[in-house]
Amino acid sequence: MTAPKHRYRIALPIIAVLTLSLYACKESDMFVLSPGAAQQVHITVPTAASPSQTRAAEVLAEHLGMVLPATPTVGSKTRDADLTILIGPGKWTDDLGLLANVDTLGPDGFHLSVSGSQAYIIGGHDKGATYGAYELLEELGFQLWTPGTLTVPEGEVMLPEELSRTEIPVIEYRDTHYTPGHDPAFAEWHRLDRFIYDWGMWVHTFGRLVPPDEHFHDHPEWFAEVNGKRIPSGQLCLTNEGLYQALLHELRIRIEAEPDKHYWSVSQNDTFGYCTCSNCAAIDAREDAHSGALIAFVNRLAAEFPDKTISTLAYQYSRKAPKHLRPADNVLIVLAPIELNRSRPVVDDPSAAAFRTELEDWARMTDRLLIWDYVIQFANLVSPFPNLRVLQPNLRYFVDQHAIAHFQQGNREVGGEWAELRTWMIAQLLWNPNEDTDELIDEFLTGYYGAAAPHLRAYIDSQHDALEASGAGLGIFGNPISASKTYLKPELLETYDAQFDAAEAAVVNSPVLGQRGTWARLPLHYARLEQAKTRATGDGGLFTQTTDGWEPRSEILRRLDHFVDAAIEQGVTRVTEWHTTPAEYRERYYEVLKRVPIEHLAAGIEPQFSVPFSPKYPADGAMTLTDGLRGPVDYRYGWLGWEGQDMEVTVDLGDAQSVQRVSVDFLQDVGAWVFMPLEIVVEVSGDGDTFRTMGGTSVTTDERQAGVRTERFTVEMAPTTTRYVRVKAASRKTCPPWHGGAGGKAWIFADEIVVE
Repeated sequence: MTAPKHRYRIALPIIAVLTLSLYACKESDMFVLSPGAAQQVHITVPTAASPSQTRAAEVLAEHLGMVLPATPTVGSKTRDADLTILIGPGKWTDDLGLLANVDTLGPDGFHLSVSGSQAYIIGGHDKGATYGAYELLEELGFQLWTPGTLTVPEGEVMLPEELSRTEIPVIEYRDTHYTPGHDPAFAEWHRLDRFIYDWGMWVHTFGRLVPPDEHFHDHPEWFAEVNGKRIPSGQLCLTNEGLYQALLHELRIRIEAEPDKHYWSVSQNDTFGYCTCSNCAAIDAREDAHSGALIAFVNRLAAEFPDKTISTLAYQYSRKAPKHLRPADNVLIVLAPIELNRSRPVVDDPSAAAFRTELEDWARMTDRLLIWDYVIQFANLVSPFPNLRVLQPNLRYFVDQHAIAHFQQGNREVGGEWAELRTWMIAQLLWNPNEDTDELIDEFLTGYYGAAAPHLRAYIDSQHDALEASGAGLGIFGNPISASKTYLKPELLETYDAQFDAAEAAVVNSPVLGQRGTWARLPLHYARLEQAKTRATGDGGLFTQTTDGWEPRSEILRRLDHFVDAAIEQGVTRVTEWHTTPAEYRERYYEVLKRVPIEHLAAGIEPQFSVPFSPKYPADGAMTLTDGLRGPVDYRYGWLGWEGQDMEVTVDLGDAQSVQRVSVDFLQDVGAWVFMPLEIVVEVSGDGDTFRTMGGTSVTTDERQAGVRTERFTVEMAPTTTRYVRVKAASRKTCPPWHGGAGGKAWIFADEIVVE
């Protein structure tokens, strides 16, 4: 016999999920649905049923038909049946005295009651009835884990006795932005929204509303003034009347073309370059925030469309709330805390203090906030990322600060670490931020992975415990290399592999569950492959030395093929945001394997830094520049970077050596604000105090060239006896006016300093 689910959504202050006794239930035994009995189930809907009520009846009939000999009947009139499900509101709502004020349910809330052989679903005016139907199905033992993975109760199914519950979500807009959550059936079951259905325009819309390619030539005054010059690649001049009228005209055309869309974004481009003209600067100065001119502009637009919600971003330079201006009632503020540490809850993380101040300042002036949060590691989509313990406390804190809409950005591609678990779990938390994280994880693992669940839970706990014990942070642009000293230590990887071995053994007789375990293990393979890039030899390294030279280790080749083949089988489309398919990952890894260790005078010597490299991309620390390995075509691995600063690195050869050539590699990725240096200079010294210049080169690389490229710069000199070699590289420090990040800090990235 299948018992009703035990994970009830209990009422707590954070969410308006209420458990109410709205009428006196009849004394009766628990009703039992039996597959072997000739039971009749009838579903009653109002005569003029709403789309949600009609859909609720369809959902119930379809799923109950899976466990009963006969599919339930549906009609607007009651009839004799062993079980009757009434969907409303309808006339019977008043007759039975149920929920006197249906309006309190809002658009998506519902009331669910069971009394003997009758069940009642009363839904809010939008999707409430449909959501109530799915709640009843879950009470009966149904559960949709992923698109197409449905648990159907077996044997007799007990209808919960004398159940009476009202659920009204405090979060009005709920979006996981995960591929499983994009499936219409899954989204409907788990009460998820999608911006493509509800939003006319999403974010970063300045450039679409007023395209610079169309308008900058004739109206440069419409665009931001930066360093005294109007630029097309930054933001808009929000105090220019002509700009306002042009944008208003374009927005009105779009709204009239899609009148059913409620949310419309008027928001800054994904660049810096805000306007510093005298008029914009005056408003920003008065408001003590760069959001000042933005809110003034958006409020004025919102007044033109009182029946729509106009959203705008509080992002990057505009995150700080204005001192005096208040967002209009139909303005939605979208905060995107991209920089937050994901190893500790926001509410008590010292590194999040500035964000808490910004969020709470906005919360004091408006109760219409959308949080755009980030729940995966975007630089490495298929990488261990132990953030499951912070998801619930973060959502709860955000709701406390009037965040009535949430966009939890996961992986829009197929696959990724725990994609199925995160999608399902976040969906539950978006409906009720008071859910217990541990219970949710256990419920999903048991339902989706079967007997492997305890071992997978041990893996999850081990990884999270290791991160917490290390005290380290967790960033969405991190990588397995930077985690090699915390939660991805070599000895921990051995533990994790053993836990997955046990998980696979537990389901060895189930090909379906075994395949799910294989896919869940992909992040471990990825972590080992990435960490190997920083080790030339030894355990976990790339190469082994033979009499014929350096060769890739066979273990690396086997793991690479296993990872890529399994990822392709799963349908993984990207291993990092925006680019790199599994097949491309294999090709690029083979390119890495062509970069055999380099033997040179500086190899293995730790260099000294006059200007420290950025801790944001630490690679293998100082030794990155002299480890004998040239970095791949990706600045995140095997490269050291300087943000808005020059590079100055000195290598002490230990004693005087004859030097005649010094080379160093640099990388350019203008989309990531990474440029070649302007100039490179090599100096030498016998005592480490007095240096003389031995040569240099001016860089002529086209800085507008798209894509990623590396280039080796070499300084030749007459054989010179020296002990110290210094390499200087001059950075352009800020992004050029034509660049999307105009005025922002530019990077330079260097790798192997080869001294010969």
